[in-house]
Formats: sequence, C-alpha cells, structure tokens
Amino acid sequence: MPVPFFVPLHPFSGLLCLVLPLLLGSHAFAQSPSPSASGNLPPSAGLWGTLTKIPIYLEAPSSMIESLPLPSPITRWSFPAAEATNLPAFLASIGLQNSLISRLNEPDLQLSEGKWFHLFPPAEEVALLDPEVRSRLYAHLGRHEINEYQFDPVRILTPTVEEWFKTTGLRPELVSAISKVAYRLGDIWALSDLSYILSLANNEAEARRLFQAFTRTRSYLVKLIVNQDSDIEAIRNYWSIGGKSFRRKALEPLLKSLQETQQTVELDLAHIIPALPRKLIHTYQSPSYATQGIFPDCHWTSLNFFNYEPHNYLLDSRLSTSKVLDDFSPAEAPYAYGDVLFFLREDDGNAFHSCLYLADNLVFTKNGRNQFAPWIISTIEEVSSMYFATAKGHIQAYRRKDNFADFSE
Repeated sequence: MPVPFFVPLHPFSGLLCLVLPLLLGSHAFAQSPSPSASGNLPPSAGLWGTLTKIPIYLEAPSSMIESLPLPSPITRWSFPAAEATNLPAFLASIGLQNSLISRLNEPDLQLSEGKWFHLFPPAEEVALLDPEVRSRLYAHLGRHEINEYQFDPVRILTPTVEEWFKTTGLRPELVSAISKVAYRLGDIWALSDLSYILSLANNEAEARRLFQAFTRTRSYLVKLIVNQDSDIEAIRNYWSIGGKSFRRKALEPLLKSLQETQQTVELDLAHIIPALPRKLIHTYQSPSYATQGIFPDCHWTSLNFFNYEPHNYLLDSRLSTSKVLDDFSPAEAPYAYGDVLFFLREDDGNAFHSCLYLADNLVFTKNGRNQFAPWIISTIEEVSSMYFATAKGHIQAYRRKDNFADFSE
C-alpha cells in the first residue's frame, strides 16, 4: 500500500489534503444545479425538509493578509533544466508566438539555477497570451510545484470571472485584467498570473486588497423552512441519522416549537448540525491550530464532524485511514446525511479529498489544509469541478457502522 504524503501549499487556494491510501471502489454522483440569475439555488424539498440556499463569498480576514509578504510582481516560468535545450521547440509546439520565443531567448530574461531553468516573460507579453496557449503552457508548468500558481491556481466557480469579483470593490480595470488572463481548467476558470495582476496595483494597499481577493471562495447560507405543512417527524429522523439516537432529543423540541408558532420560519442549518461544525462553519482556522504541528485538512474535517471535541489524532493520515476502514462501510447512492465522500484518484485509488454529505447534494468541506481555506458548505458539483479539473478520479461514499449512541453534546 503506498505511503501517504503531504504537499506544502501556497496560501491562495491550496486544494490538496493529506493523501489517504484507501484504495476504494466508486460510483457516480448526481449533479446539483447552479445558482440562478438571482444568485440563489432554488429551494429543494426531500426527507431533509425544504432548504433554501444563498451563495455567499468569503475572503481571508485582513489580519491574515497583512501578516504575509506579498508575492513578487515579476512573472517567472520555471522548467526542469533538462528541458532547456528543447524549450524553444516546445514553446512553438504549444502555439507561443515566435516573437515571444525570440524575446525569451534573450540572456536577461533567462536564469539557470541548479536543476531549474527560469524564464521571465515581460508583463505585456503575459497579458497578451492567447487563452488556449496559456492553458496548454500552464498545464505543463503546473506539473512542477515550483510554479506554485500554475500548480495550484486560484479557482473561479462562476460562469464569468467578472461575476466572481463583482462585489470585491476592485477597480474595474483590475477585474478586466484578471478576466483577460484567466483560462479554462476543466469546467471552471483558473487564475495563475497573480504576479502580473499585482504589478498593476497602484500602491501596497491595493496590492494587498488584490491578494485578499485572490483568497475568495464560495459557500452557501442554508436554511431549513419550517411551517404548518412541514413533516416534523421526517425532518427529525433525517437530521438524527435515520431516526437513530444522534441529536434526536435536541432537535425534537426545537422543531416542534417552531411549528407551533404557526408561521413560516427559516432555521439556519447551523442550529441543526453538531457542535463542532457549528463552531467552524464559515470561519478560518485560528493560529492556535498550529500548536498541533499541522493544520486541519479535509479528512480531519469530515471524520470529526460528529465529535463534540475534535480528535486530533485524525491529523495523521495513517490513523485517519484506519478510522475509515474500521468504522465505516462503503455506501451507494443516494447519499445520506453523515456520509463521508472520498475523492479518489484514478491512477492509484488514494483519497486526495473528502467532505461530509449534508442533504440535497450539499456538503460540509474544507478545501485544503492551509489557513486560507475556510470551512464551508458547498455542492458536490462545485467540489468535483475543482478537484477533478486536473486529476481523473471518482467519488466513493462511506457510511458509519455504529448508531451514534456514543455521541452527545
């Protein structure tokens, strides 16, 4: 069985978690709808009740941004030194213009450094790259971690780049520049030219505001509608794991009292989920987590969901794997509340992401180990679009074997 490994991440997106060597099977997943023109997902009804979902955008707090050095505004493309001799031919093969290839052959735009050969393309040339050429070039650069923003680009989930940055307050010129250098990565937009965009800032304050906007991620504010027509028993059964003991006594008086108001009430999902995710949702991890020697990731998040206090031994990939294999069984669709969804790589079967299924294709997730990845509610479709953009794979659900009798809050 392969040894799990952890890849250090830059602060902007950082999707990778510890890799769990689960070697599991797979099945297909159902896609969830995209937000409507108003920005909201349509209300949905099921065993979980009726849910409303409003997309919200989170950015890392200013205190985090101010504590970090800004990236260099100089664009650098790094290739293995062994590729240097044939580099002009490769660049031509992916469609790079001959004029740019000639410029990149100038000594002042090149640097040999050990096993790496660096190119420093002029900013104006970076801005004018053809989108398809940019996509092919950055796919090649993204094979190497030294090209941190090609290896792990900013991912944009809206149909247009402009929509993603609409409420950031950035100058229209900056948003337009971002749009011009964004490229397709599977079904989503990606941004790797952070250095170029930062070079357009008028001052340090604007550069830091850009830096903060690059940490932008989408979550959903989810509410359960309770009214006279709600099937309280069915709702309670769903959110207490099929009517088992978990939180059943806690939910019963709350739901009953809301129905007795004889009004339509929208109850935030945070009042329904367990104490730990209730505390974490829509937040960024505190520096205090660093005292554990490593920050929480997606697997820690998924496997701790029902724990009143986090079990930090789950920071260890070997112990996390053991937890899954001992306490969970493979599950088929349709997914149920509490199922852990593992995203498995096609080549080796290892789990490179996991999230906790809530209801209606909504999941509780932390998309990366670094401190700039908040705990959010997302959809299976959106998480898949990010994690399967560059890696072929599939989803496997695992369901707890026990009846939650040992949980309380």
